[in-house]
Amino acid sequence: MTTTVSTKRTRPRGDGAAALAFLTPSILTFLVFVLAPTVGVLILSFFDWNLLSDGTFAGLDNFRRLFTDERLLGVYGSTTYMALAILAVNVVLGLLLAVLLETRMPRWIRAFFRLSFLFPFVVSASAVALIWRFLLNKDLGLVNYVLGLTGLDRIDWLGSSTWAPISVIMVNSWKTIGFSILVYIAGLQSIPKQLREAAIVDGAGAWTRFWRITFPLLSPTIFFLVVINTINSFQIFAEPRVLTQGGPGDSSRTIVEYLYDRAFGDFDLGYASAIGITFALVLVVLTAIQFWFSRRWTHYQ
Repeated sequence: MTTTVSTKRTRPRGDGAAALAFLTPSILTFLVFVLAPTVGVLILSFFDWNLLSDGTFAGLDNFRRLFTDERLLGVYGSTTYMALAILAVNVVLGLLLAVLLETRMPRWIRAFFRLSFLFPFVVSASAVALIWRFLLNKDLGLVNYVLGLTGLDRIDWLGSSTWAPISVIMVNSWKTIGFSILVYIAGLQSIPKQLREAAIVDGAGAWTRFWRITFPLLSPTIFFLVVINTINSFQIFAEPRVLTQGGPGDSSRTIVEYLYDRAFGDFDLGYASAIGITFALVLVVLTAIQFWFSRRWTHYQ
């Protein structure tokens, strides 16, 4: 007589409760700090409310105002200009610096440079912007002092409509590029050394090895950084707020800063909520476009 042994594994009864207990803090955090505010902003966008009086239902009036607000279009333009520049610096320059840091050099020098690039990333954006506000001061700043020593004219970094957005780009890029470098280094270290060694044996030069081996295998990392940096660069707030207060005019003002001014400067929370909702949709569309185009150049092993 043959005995059949069941191989079906039974899950302990307490596993479901334990999993729920571990997930509960994350679920509550999402519900309280993400879902509830999002729903609240969506509802508020249909009302006219100034924080002091009772709100009145406005229907789609706040969304209609978006198409007649000429200042909003200009702010979108300045935000796009700064965001694309920051994205290019993080993705392109970050890759270049990561490749240089992965070349042969003493370990302590590599560790020093990695720490130097990463340290600004972990510092508060407001603190970084405040430091650079003193450094970029037209009359007393260290940057203009160094320019004077070289015989160059002083630059009004924070008071010129040309240089103010460039200052925001420089400060934000200086703070955030360390994250891109760190991610790039992780991606470079995941590429098998055997592929590069085989290419060297076949006589491939450094440029050929980069385009034929490194770049294709690093494309998922590049795509990840493009998406993350696009979202983050379009949402910058602390740097322009502390450095230039969005000026001169709106030359360095971002959408998030404009939204903040309308909500807590003009107490027009309904319209500010409509700006926030449409801005979120813009970011979703941009991300979707990036995912669609990534199919053409992103290669997964």
